[in-house]
Amino acid sequence: MKTLDIHEIKNLLPHRYPFLLVDKVVEATVGEKLVALKNVTVNEPFFQGHFPHRPVMPGVLILEAMAQASAILASFDLDKIDNQNRLYYFVGIDKARFKRPVEPGDQLMFEVKIVRRIKNMWKCEGVATVDGQVAAKAELMFTYQDV
Repeated sequence: MKTLDIHEIKNLLPHRYPFLLVDKVVEATVGEKLVALKNVTVNEPFFQGHFPHRPVMPGVLILEAMAQASAILASFDLDKIDNQNRLYYFVGIDKARFKRPVEPGDQLMFEVKIVRRIKNMWKCEGVATVDGQVAAKAELMFTYQDV
């Protein structure tokens, strides 16, 4: 079982502010599942326009955060290389559903599970929750390329 802080996450993902959307990995079982969190604050740049009178985290960014959590899980199975030169790419998103808005002050918890891996392609199921309530869920497919 693994846990990762933000510094370790930055060693695995090339994303940086304002697009690094995973703050901490609280639990991970290599090759199986990962639980991560994002603290949603009013200072997020997207809240200025989405929406100024009632800030709501865009659904596509919730899916992106879920994908980043999935990429962290996938990285555990890959050879140790300079991860700063590894880019993960969406291949597909299926069955995406949004169940409740995510607002400043919420703590998003992501649980992602590997459904299938074929060579350098993964399919994961992800669920994002706030206070135990489902905010979003989706099936995510992605691959990577070393550049």
